[in-house]
Amino acid sequence: MQVTLKLYATLASYLPANARDGNQVVLDVPDGATINDVVAPYGLPPKLVHLVLVNGHFVPPETRAERALQAGDVLAVWPPVAGG
Repeated sequence: MQVTLKLYATLASYLPANARDGNQVVLDVPDGATINDVVAPYGLPPKLVHLVLVNGHFVPPETRAERALQAGDVLAVWPPVAGG
C-alpha cells in the first residue's frame, strides 16, 4: 500500500535528496505498517519526532507504535519548535 510521509522544518533533511524540496515522499509499505515502522528507516532522533499527524489528526506518542496506517494516509511529522 502507499502512504505519504511529510517531514517538516529541520526533519526534511532526513528525506532522500530528491524529496526534500517538497518535504514529502510517497512510500510503498506493507499492510499493517505502523507510524513507527514508517518513520524508523529514516533515522529520526526520537526527541525530534514531536508532533505527529495522520490525515491531519494528532497521534499521541504512546500510540504511535500500534497505530496502523491505511492506504492513502498522509503521515506528517514536525520537530519541536520555539518561537518568540
